[in-house]
Amino acid sequence: MRELAGRLGLRPTKQRGQNFVIDANTVRRIVTAAGVGADDVVLEIGPGLGSLTLGLLDVARHVTAIEIDPLLAGALPQTVRDRAPDALDRLSVVEADALQVDDLGDPEPTLLVANLPYNVAVPVLIHILALSEHWRRGLVMVQLEVAERLCATPGSKVYGVPSAKVAWYASATKAGVVGPRVFWPVPNVDSGLVALERREPPQTTASRAQVFSVIDAAFNQRRKMMRAALAGLFGSSAAASAALEAAGVDPTARGETLEITQFARIAEQLPG
Repeated sequence: MRELAGRLGLRPTKQRGQNFVIDANTVRRIVTAAGVGADDVVLEIGPGLGSLTLGLLDVARHVTAIEIDPLLAGALPQTVRDRAPDALDRLSVVEADALQVDDLGDPEPTLLVANLPYNVAVPVLIHILALSEHWRRGLVMVQLEVAERLCATPGSKVYGVPSAKVAWYASATKAGVVGPRVFWPVPNVDSGLVALERREPPQTTASRAQVFSVIDAAFNQRRKMMRAALAGLFGSSAAASAALEAAGVDPTARGETLEITQFARIAEQLPG
C-alpha cells in the first residue's frame, strides 16, 4: 500500500480522514465479520488504496466502491487489474462524494462494508441508510468513540443524535476493536467495528424528517428536560408539555432516556 501511494505521489490528508488499512489480517477479519457471501453485492465507501476492496472481491459477487478522491478512484481499477485481474469485471468505481451520491448503480448492493473516514462517518452512514433499502446488513469501521455512540442505547452517557437516527433504520452492535497500528498513517485513536442489521422504521404517521427534527431538538441542549428542549418546535413549553403527555412521554424526561419509538410518537404531535 505504501509503495502504491509512493507511485501515485499520494499524501494522506486529515481533511478527508484518510487512514488506510495496511494489514492483511485486519482485512480478512473485516470480510469475515461482515459475513460476505458469494452472492453479495458489496457497497464500499472510501476504498482508498484498495486493500479492503481486494479482500471483498475475493468473496463477493460484485463490489461497488464510492471514492471522492479522483487520484484514488482512478487508480483502483489498475490496482485490481494488477493484483486480482479475474475480478476486474466485478468492480464498479463511482467517483463521488458519498454525502452527495444519489444512485448506487446496478447491481443494487446487498451489503455495506466500509472503513468510513473519521471526520464524516456519521453523516455518510445516515445518508447511505436513507438512500437505499436494498442493503440489509452492514459492517463499518469507525473511530471507537463514534462506534460507541452508534451502538449506544437509551440511558447511556453517549446516547445521542447518531444513536437515535441510526436506530430509525437499523440495529447497531459492537463487533470488535481495531488498534491503530494496522493503519497508515497511524491514527492516535482505536477504531471500532459496528455491525448493522436493517429493520423496518417505527410504525408512525410522522415523517422521518419530523422525527429527526424532534431528535435534533432533544439533544441540542441535552441537559434540558424535553418540555424545554422542544419549546421551539411546539411554540412554548406549555404546548410542548401537552404534546409530550399526549405521546405518553414524561415532560420532565431528557432526550437521552427516550427510544426511537417515543421520538416518533412525539413527532406525531407536531403542529401541521
